[in-house]
Amino acid sequence: MAENDLQYLAELAAQLRVDSVRAAAAAGSGHPTSSMSAADLMAVLFARHLRYDFEQPDNPANDHVILSKGHASPLLYSLYKAAGVIGDEELLTSRRRGSRLEGHPTPRLPWVDVATGSLGQGLPVGVGVAMAGRLERMPYRVWVLCGDSELAEGSIWEAAEHAGGEGLANLTAIVDVNRLGQRGPTRHGWDTGAYARRFSAFGWHTIEIDGHDPGEIDYALQDAGKTRRRPTVILAKTRKGEGVLEVENREGAHGKPLKDADQAVDELGGPRDVRVTVRKPDETAEPYRFDSGPLEPPAYEVGEQVATRTAYGEALAALGAARGDVVALDGEVADSTKTEAFAQRFPERFFEMYIAEQQLVAAAVGMQIRGWTPYAATFAAFLTRAHDFIRMAGVSRASIRLIGSHAGVSIGEDGPSQMGLEDLAMMRALYGSTVLYPCDANQTASLIIEMAGVEGVSYLRTTRGSTPVIYPPGERFPVGGSRVLRQSSGDRATIVAAGVTVHEALAAAGELETSGVPVGVIDLYSVKPVDSAVLVEAATTTGNLITVEDHRLEGGLGDAVLDAVSELGPRVVKLAVTELPGSAKPEEQLADAGIDRRAIVEAVKRLL
Repeated sequence: MAENDLQYLAELAAQLRVDSVRAAAAAGSGHPTSSMSAADLMAVLFARHLRYDFEQPDNPANDHVILSKGHASPLLYSLYKAAGVIGDEELLTSRRRGSRLEGHPTPRLPWVDVATGSLGQGLPVGVGVAMAGRLERMPYRVWVLCGDSELAEGSIWEAAEHAGGEGLANLTAIVDVNRLGQRGPTRHGWDTGAYARRFSAFGWHTIEIDGHDPGEIDYALQDAGKTRRRPTVILAKTRKGEGVLEVENREGAHGKPLKDADQAVDELGGPRDVRVTVRKPDETAEPYRFDSGPLEPPAYEVGEQVATRTAYGEALAALGAARGDVVALDGEVADSTKTEAFAQRFPERFFEMYIAEQQLVAAAVGMQIRGWTPYAATFAAFLTRAHDFIRMAGVSRASIRLIGSHAGVSIGEDGPSQMGLEDLAMMRALYGSTVLYPCDANQTASLIIEMAGVEGVSYLRTTRGSTPVIYPPGERFPVGGSRVLRQSSGDRATIVAAGVTVHEALAAAGELETSGVPVGVIDLYSVKPVDSAVLVEAATTTGNLITVEDHRLEGGLGDAVLDAVSELGPRVVKLAVTELPGSAKPEEQLADAGIDRRAIVEAVKRLL
């Protein structure tokens, strides 16, 4: 590399350090030292290797840069300033109320693909973006800047194994090995070889460099771009707080502004006005998309016995035929979730993610960045392992569709380790989420199709066992709706149920009617958002609500109902799973949990 190029890169990196110090000082908080260690790495990437059109952030040929170590946001914002897309005045609003330059990056900025800051997530999401690049036959590259501390996260190694196994050559991880974490040294310190051996075992091309040498960085990035059939990891030995003696390679300086920012700026050579011209993509190719056709959803006859998980698989396959943007991901349980119906018809759009639920969700987030419509399925119980990824998907305002099968005690003999009993509460608590729980096959098929147009994180819960079809085919079930299945002017109470307990509620209502106690029944298939109008009407006309759910007492259907009507003051009795189940037949499980038809009848009689 020419001497003037080396000098330019050194000046650009120095400016990034200066601006990181200034931004943190203006905010009175932040992570300047974590930004300073990676300044050379990102300066070379932006100046010589990145292909990105800042004027058209939606250009499908753009590379993708993911800041997995999201706390180093001052570095990212300083890069945006150097690229000319934000000004110095905005840079100094970082971390302030109303600023789009948040403490950790979010897609509020048009050049940010995904919210980061919960460590160990950027690389798994990058895997999903790289998978999308292969699917859509685009030449873009995915660059992920990781910190060495986050390499202790299991999700990093889920990503490493998947990327290595799939040979994602369009993916490069750049690891800022600065030796120091939040409270002290990292596990392996500056032993880049320890990390190299691990990545190499997963099939990665590994490069170890001095992360403050622009020439070495440039060579490594160039080598990554030429590598075929496997991803690349660049392990860069750096010094935290590089360039300022007060904090350079010193413990106790993480996550706080420098004590004397002005002195630090002077030590770094003072403010500069260096600009970086990021090269735009060379190609204007459009992403490949699959053909779309007519929508022919499955239809089930009233009275049939069909598991809602079966209806999910068949409906998803029908949706895949109608929409070429739909992709399916599964956690090695496709025969149980019934995603296999989609996989058999559209193998190129089906992705086996194995027993790695964090990577499962992260890949879905990555693929939706590229405009795909992902459905990701596993057992409802196992989605709890990926909760932080789902939470961060909400922060990213990512549109993903999650399917949790084998929910509740009604799965039967498998016992409590397999029972999703907390999933409704978990999903309801997410920002902007949608939570659906169908009771029959036709309702399931309708909701699966409906989910394709839902923004944000949406979740649909399916049941293992077969249940009666009660709705005719072709009916639409909008998000936020409900169905009143029984109602009369003489109703003395209303039973509110969803999923498997709808059938128990109907049976209980029939038994109560024969004994002269008329009650209404509401199928609250949309648990979030709920149909508040229907619930308010029931609360004001009968004054007595009984909720029944195959879920824990806390945070599920009952609490959703209570939230909607609490100000009206009706009596609300919540039937839910309160004990730790064992192994038993499905009907025995429902009885033991106190959520079967007999328990509902007894609850109504006690209430009245």
